[in-house]
Amino acid sequence: MAKLKLDLHDIYNKGHLIDRDLERIIDEAIEKKIKTVEIIPGKGSGQLKKKVLRFLDQKQIKQKYHRIDKDSKNFGRIFVYFKF
Repeated sequence: MAKLKLDLHDIYNKGHLIDRDLERIIDEAIEKKIKTVEIIPGKGSGQLKKKVLRFLDQKQIKQKYHRIDKDSKNFGRIFVYFKF
């Protein structure tokens, strides 16, 4: 199963890049009809994960995907699922 992966470790402190990369990977998933995107904000303080979840919760973004799932075994991972 094809999936896209976005690791935010390298840009964790660059807010504008994070939003840009999140938007880019969501659009890429839609364009290529890839059903799963794995986003890795990492464990850290949890601030980056909260930022990612806030981004995904925006109305214009929320309508692009089907659902999200926080990995219960790995706190530092979020899955975004698409339906085509």
